[in-house]
Amino acid sequence: MKSPFDVIRRPLITEKANLDKEKRNNYHFEVPLTVNSQEVKEAVEQVFAVKVECVRTMIVRGKMKRLGRAMGKRPNWKKAIVTLKEGHKIDIFEGV
Repeated sequence: MKSPFDVIRRPLITEKANLDKEKRNNYHFEVPLTVNSQEVKEAVEQVFAVKVECVRTMIVRGKMKRLGRAMGKRPNWKKAIVTLKEGHKIDIFEGV
């Protein structure tokens, strides 16, 4: 079994993620390409001691980048959007 810290790579703190957190109680995380929604749900519940309502995952395609004449591509990565039940929140995202 995977450790919960292997499933959740890092939280995504962007302007869109902050608006989503305030309006819909959704939190965004970067996760490995190999995990599924159930594994993400279990990991978030274990690490942050909250109740998860649903998890949506998506694969974000890597962008094409140039370095001089050479073209390259950034790697694909997976994003998980976690919706928490009413009354639950993750304190790591809250400001001090």
